[in-house]
Amino acid sequence: MQNEISIIPSYNIDREKWDRCINGSGNAVIYAGTVYLDHLADNWTGIVLNDYEQVMPVPWRMKFGIRYSYEIPFLQQLGIFCGKKIPDEKMFLKALFSVCRYGDYPFNFGNFIGETKAFVNFILPLDRTYEDLSKRFSGDVIQNIRRAAAHDLDYENGEIDEAVFLYKKLYGKQSGITDEHFEKFRKLCFFIGENDKIIVRKVCSAGGSLLAIALLPFDKMRMYNVMNSTLPEGKTAEANYYLLSRLWMEFEATGLIFDFEGSDIPGVKEFYRKFGGVNQPYQKLHFNHLPWPVNLLRK
Repeated sequence: MQNEISIIPSYNIDREKWDRCINGSGNAVIYAGTVYLDHLADNWTGIVLNDYEQVMPVPWRMKFGIRYSYEIPFLQQLGIFCGKKIPDEKMFLKALFSVCRYGDYPFNFGNFIGETKAFVNFILPLDRTYEDLSKRFSGDVIQNIRRAAAHDLDYENGEIDEAVFLYKKLYGKQSGITDEHFEKFRKLCFFIGENDKIIVRKVCSAGGSLLAIALLPFDKMRMYNVMNSTLPEGKTAEANYYLLSRLWMEFEATGLIFDFEGSDIPGVKEFYRKFGGVNQPYQKLHFNHLPWPVNLLRK
């Protein structure tokens, strides 16, 4: 059978078939599911091969009559998803450019689209006991976890609003993420929380003061470190080291992958590397196929 590509607006997507394709892919990530896309994207279109054998979501906006692809906060990777067959990246790129003639698009770790810049993303497979995992930690990490334990800290369940509020307070301005995007993500968290697909854990002082908190959506393969916040007093107590170590104790030997969600920021990259994380890079594409002379104005 000849391969046939269909361009389908989100409201006509067969959501059951789409999500089945995503979940059955070896490169599945939570961001490409219909729930994530419906909550976070202004608009999105699906590129579909045959009867949902392979799929590719394209978030888009419209400006001056031009439809363009854009990156969405809290949604790190998209790209092409398939079962056991290898995707034809060129065919999907051609379809992408027919949907949007301009934009930025994040592919996933399983796609290769040529000599395009790769971005760092560390992962830590929780496929063994915490004792075995900790053998990969640097000496600095081990020392900081011991220091944290000396502060008599408490590891507890946290709340979605608590995690979103603190992340926005500490990092909102420097991240450039708008209030609208924070609210969309907050609503998504409550929605997936109804199906127990989100984890919120925090570390407090012996007196009950919040020191660090992590919010992690998860699927059958990964937990995603989307929001991880540490207050100044938490840094003094090495609370985030304690938080991560207790989280990995809780989920040791589950087979889940802990996805650090980055990072190319030198200090953050080195922090993740010290835990024995493995870099699983992904690519982003910037493209401009607008007609002359409009393309000159939008570089």
